[in-house]
Amino acid sequence: VANMLGSSGVGLDAILANARAIVDATDLPVSVDLENCGADEPKRAAQAIQRAAEAGAVGGSIEDFSGDRDRPIYDFSHAVERVQAAVEAARALPIPFTLTARAENLLHGRKNIDDTVRRLQAFEAAGADVLYAPGLYDLATIRTVVSALDKPFNHVMGFADPTLTVDQLSAAGVKRISVGGAMSRYALAAFLNCAREMKDRGSFTYIRDMAEVGELRAAFAAVTPP
Repeated sequence: VANMLGSSGVGLDAILANARAIVDATDLPVSVDLENCGADEPKRAAQAIQRAAEAGAVGGSIEDFSGDRDRPIYDFSHAVERVQAAVEAARALPIPFTLTARAENLLHGRKNIDDTVRRLQAFEAAGADVLYAPGLYDLATIRTVVSALDKPFNHVMGFADPTLTVDQLSAAGVKRISVGGAMSRYALAAFLNCAREMKDRGSFTYIRDMAEVGELRAAFAAVTPP
């Protein structure tokens, strides 16, 4: 969302506004990356779950990244309390809502798999529907984490070995695969390469790889403007 808006970071209001726009554009179920739910305190963080549902989402996540670069990961007990509050909020909704709980150690310099598993197990016990630990790179480590859990595990590509396949991840026990911002970053990389070619070489060979206008029109033909 931040990249789309030309920013290095955005708040919960912008995240939910973007979620609403996506919900309005598709009949598919939408799950929202709510980051740390916009608050440290468990009850306030849990309000993000209700707001996501009000925006039309049927799923959302809560993570243990605090947003504080000096102390990036919430203490264990506080992280669990936040998940418990989010679970209570999700269960109080009039619709089924899939809550994903994320352990963020690996993205913030804490390469402690044991603590990551401990957190995921606690989030599972608190009632989270899906568990998630971004930053797992290799298949062996993924297997180690998945085997320690009973609830479905989400694996995100983008931080992982890019040679991994859907079949390999499925065989390792992964139940859901996401790509995070990988496709957006790939598109932005192409944009930057186009700009560099024009600036540095004065050429336009990237035009050869453009999507056809007809292909784009067909892709967007089913979208009804709000």
